[in-house]
Amino acid sequence: MLARCRAGPSRPLTRLLHATPSRSREPFDPNNVERATDDVDVCIVGAGPAGLSAAIRLKQLEQEKGREVRVVVLEKGAEVGSHILSGAVLEPRALNELLPDWKDRPDHPLTQPTTSTQMRLLTKNRSFRIPQPPQMAKTGTYVISLSRVTAWLGSIAEELGVEVYPGFAGAGLVYGSDGRSVQGVRTNEVGLDRQGRMKDAFEPGMEFRARVTLLAEGAHGSLSKEAIRRFKLREGRDPQTYGLGLKEVWRVDPSKHESGKVVHSMGWPLDLHTYGGGWAYHMADGLVTLGLVVGLDYANPYLSPYREFQRMKHHPYFRDLLSGDSTRIAYGARVLNEGGLQSVPKLDFPGGALIGCSAGFVNVAKIKGTHNAMKSGMLAAETAFDVLSSSTEESLVDMSAYDAALHASWVHSDLHEVRNVRPSFNTRLGALGGVAYSGIDTLLLRGRTPWTFRNTAGTSDAAHTRRAAECTPITYPPFEAPLSTDLLTSLALTGTNHAEDQPVHLRVRRYLPQGEAAGAEGSDSAPSLAPEHYSEDAAVRREHVRVNVGEYAGLLGRGCPAQVYEYVDAEDAAVAERTQDAAVAERTQDAAQAGWAGKKLVINSQNCIHCKFCDVKVPTQDITWTVPEGGGGPKYTVT
Repeated sequence: MLARCRAGPSRPLTRLLHATPSRSREPFDPNNVERATDDVDVCIVGAGPAGLSAAIRLKQLEQEKGREVRVVVLEKGAEVGSHILSGAVLEPRALNELLPDWKDRPDHPLTQPTTSTQMRLLTKNRSFRIPQPPQMAKTGTYVISLSRVTAWLGSIAEELGVEVYPGFAGAGLVYGSDGRSVQGVRTNEVGLDRQGRMKDAFEPGMEFRARVTLLAEGAHGSLSKEAIRRFKLREGRDPQTYGLGLKEVWRVDPSKHESGKVVHSMGWPLDLHTYGGGWAYHMADGLVTLGLVVGLDYANPYLSPYREFQRMKHHPYFRDLLSGDSTRIAYGARVLNEGGLQSVPKLDFPGGALIGCSAGFVNVAKIKGTHNAMKSGMLAAETAFDVLSSSTEESLVDMSAYDAALHASWVHSDLHEVRNVRPSFNTRLGALGGVAYSGIDTLLLRGRTPWTFRNTAGTSDAAHTRRAAECTPITYPPFEAPLSTDLLTSLALTGTNHAEDQPVHLRVRRYLPQGEAAGAEGSDSAPSLAPEHYSEDAAVRREHVRVNVGEYAGLLGRGCPAQVYEYVDAEDAAVAERTQDAAVAERTQDAAQAGWAGKKLVINSQNCIHCKFCDVKVPTQDITWTVPEGGGGPKYTVT
């Protein structure tokens, strides 16, 4: 046995070592491997606020009802909280319900109440205070580090008997024999080299066989994407839309710090056609978190979210805030859901459910979503406990009561009131009309309208991107260290690390047409759900380079907030492009070397901070983010 993590409260978690030195460099065949299995009642993927709230609630119900429930939480980060990044101002409504005595706990990290809130309109050189949505001005909130709050929730979950396993990434869903239900989760393989061959210390992923599987991966999670796609959970719903949030934490000069002050901004540096805004939150201990959210439906492929953020700090308002004896101590980025109620998918599937930002419960007007994410986890836990108590171990659990419970809860009301705010920017009103409408809606209408704006065309964020020929390149000002710095200097503050010699977890992949849809009506004798198939060959890679370089000016190269993607000169790529016979081209270069017009794509996967920007925004929609070896990625602590 080869142990990979500390033992959980109930039983030790181990992996079997299957490879031998003589086979250590043989290609790994996932269809011919013996996997260790572990049976659990509930398997939760993701130790974020939603996943941990679900785990805690399950154990509370265990104590209340006297029925033992084994709960396992898998977390891809090296520690609980190390992959968590948010603004963040927390509305404690769900926390008050989950842990009514949280204020009496001496170790709680909610030490800075919000003391004031304001909205500012920025022009290039000036700042004006303007009316703010009443949802944003709500009092009784806390300025927090969500990373620290999550770590605290993790400790409470473990005290209650939840088995929390950091460093174990959920890599795949385990399906029933007919492919029509989820029966657990497979963790990632460990010990493969960059070519997918088994090294001496190779360990196959293990299977957690669960009666209920809850996906709590955060926005645009890889398993959540798979479940939504295979079970058609977005049928009849709008596509999810996203923003990219970029964040820094500074220890500011004491003369600039105003404990609990919350400031949101709109306008500069973004143009009138780009959705987004900035923030500065004064945390406890002399810290200020500031950042910029850029809506990923932006049109100009020359836009760089990172450069826009750095430029924002050149504004006199932020320059003054960060002047004097100020030091930047953290940086990070993550996509967030912005679609609202119309984009919430069907929440349950056979054998499990989506919770938290895997589904998307951010209230855009409040710029808050943690309270809704936590409540969704609690509601899913209550449904899971009920179905486990009322069904046999052999029967398939039905989590549909969770979907109904959430839409009957205050989460639905919270989102319904602001359902038209973000979608109004993509109507015939245009961006300026969206600003006007959202102001009227949040200040006066409060969602009490007979209409709901819908994305009837199903236009994704990627599809909003215009070709480079239609757009004007953007000239950004030079960096002014230490106020603003190049991207790699910022990236060093994330503590990001991935083992170099492992398969690239960012795949250039084209999915092939799917067979029969999961969830289709039929008898037990109906055909099984066909497995998904995809291609990652040189032709897919070459087409990616052709479109993204030739038509979109290499958007990923400037859009990624961690400098993962580069389109570089490549003589081999030029030779391949000049080869008219595609079959010859396939034989003369492998997929990673395939290019177009003298350019090829280089993926610096070791830089990846797991933000999911590429998966959302790439115009060709052929980047698939998969989990790297567990424990890899950023090491956030104060974000």
